[in-house]
Amino acid sequence: MRILLVEDDRKASQLLTRGLVEEGFVVDASFSVAEADEKAYVTTYGLVVLDWMLPDGDGVSLCRRLRERGQQVPVLMLTARDALADRVAGLNAGADDYLTKPFEFEELLARVRALLRRSELTRPTLLAVGELTLDPVTQRVTRAGRPIELTPKEYAILQFLMRQPGEVVSRSRLAEQVWQADLLAIDNLIDAHMSNLRRKVDPAGSAPLVETVRGRGFRIKPVGDA
Repeated sequence: MRILLVEDDRKASQLLTRGLVEEGFVVDASFSVAEADEKAYVTTYGLVVLDWMLPDGDGVSLCRRLRERGQQVPVLMLTARDALADRVAGLNAGADDYLTKPFEFEELLARVRALLRRSELTRPTLLAVGELTLDPVTQRVTRAGRPIELTPKEYAILQFLMRQPGEVVSRSRLAEQVWQADLLAIDNLIDAHMSNLRRKVDPAGSAPLVETVRGRGFRIKPVGDA
């Protein structure tokens, strides 16, 4: 099981990483909101252990961003804040559990295992539009049973579109959700990635699913939609 650990205190991060690895987990350590956000986009994690205070933002905002993107990975918040209002804020942002510093590693491990048991019962289902399928857990994409190899950004775009089939996603929204950037900064990149994605998902002879809606954005075209 792969865990994303987001903690800017490098000594604490090293200790937690060592303990979790000894318990059989694979751990990716991040030290900032931006770094963690990028990793969460390109990798499917079984759990996120997320510190509240980070050098370029806060864990609550990052947790909220994950939920807005439709990512249902369990999130365990770590923080020195123990006020009721702070706990409520973290849970309202989408955190699944809350652990106040200082804590014993055994308690963190118990909470990690409890969240993983709970998430196994609600494992994400396949996303499917017609013969196109995407597995959020394995990140495997197929069309008519044929595997499709995508780059991390192409995968992120496709997953975002497939979570809202038929809905037109604007270029600016795509820029914000996939690149966390202003549209002006990556406008040409969007065209390049969409062209490559369309070529892979919609091979010659197949019904096109990735559609450009002139002047509005992009969408996954529902099967049977004229």
